[in-house]
Amino acid sequence: MIEIKEAKTKKQQREFIEFPLRLYKDCPYFVPPLYGDEKKIFRPDYMYYDQSEAVYFLAYKDGGVAGRISGILQRSSNEKRGEKRVRFTRFDCIDDADVAKALFSAVEEWALSRGMDTVCGPLGFSDLEREGLLIDGFDQLSTFEEQYNYEYYPRLVEACGYGKEVDWNESRISLPDEPDDRLEKSAELLMKRYNLRIGPARNINDFLKKYADAFFSLLDKSYENIYGAVPFTDSMKKSLITSFKLLIDLDHVAVVLNEKNEPVLLGLCFPSISEAVRGSNGRLTPAAIIRILHAKNHPKVLDLGLVGADPAYANKGLGAIAAAHIMRTLCKDGVQYAETNLNLEENYQIQNMWKRFKRVIHKRRRSYVKKLTEKTE
Repeated sequence: MIEIKEAKTKKQQREFIEFPLRLYKDCPYFVPPLYGDEKKIFRPDYMYYDQSEAVYFLAYKDGGVAGRISGILQRSSNEKRGEKRVRFTRFDCIDDADVAKALFSAVEEWALSRGMDTVCGPLGFSDLEREGLLIDGFDQLSTFEEQYNYEYYPRLVEACGYGKEVDWNESRISLPDEPDDRLEKSAELLMKRYNLRIGPARNINDFLKKYADAFFSLLDKSYENIYGAVPFTDSMKKSLITSFKLLIDLDHVAVVLNEKNEPVLLGLCFPSISEAVRGSNGRLTPAAIIRILHAKNHPKVLDLGLVGADPAYANKGLGAIAAAHIMRTLCKDGVQYAETNLNLEENYQIQNMWKRFKRVIHKRRRSYVKKLTEKTE
């Protein structure tokens, strides 16, 4: 017998957070989120609850937890796009179609009770969260920013009536085999042609003081039509800035200014901390903190994070400037390659940018969608 319960008690909330840690205990490709960050989703002052509502369900079978799922009503996204959607996220399940069906039915009934007509996902509160179901690349280590899932997940989701909405791919990029200075020369010419310059900063704190507000404003403009994106709130900005201070080195950020000192291009990447957090199940133990700091100071792998360009410069070749900066970053001592994280397969501008590198597409992810009827089955 399968029983669905909303995770309301402290014990249930702990079970919700810890279920994937048990499910993937022996999986070498799974990278947990930070345990402390996951606990925050159950706090009433969680940073997304000023624009969203969420529910968290557990599935019990034979006396134990067999799965979990969360539903998110992202009001900001719905208002922006004129939709009536609920997002599903944090779906984890044993290989059991009945358990998966019970979990999705709970989210669908919750969506209908809120007057919604569609469920999609996996999508978080914003595209800063983990999103997309892995459909290819099950033998690849996940990045810290994205979620791993077993190979049977797509079958379970599709059996519940969900179909493809969008796909992303993820790539491992490294320096080309043969040195080529044409990219650097193209970037220099573009900088001169449009009277652009790299924004100076003494350190990360100075960088954030000078550019943080403009940084988020530019991201909002450049991400406006990106699938799953929502505008940055003050609490989202505060959370990101905290992460920036902890993880980012000045060598791994860049902002390009125009003649009015306005940012027109920005980019940042993080040192990979996948291995650093795996050994502690996402808990920030003293040993984990030491591993994170070592990864920051001696990065071998970089995770490409946020890249934004002013739409007014969309057809002026700024991709060459961004690519040149990434190329220089890859030349740093000890850096072996970079992970692109999620790129929409139909975002041809960014897909073309990676052609300048040695590139291996090693993962694919999917967001699913299902239209709801008045009664879920």
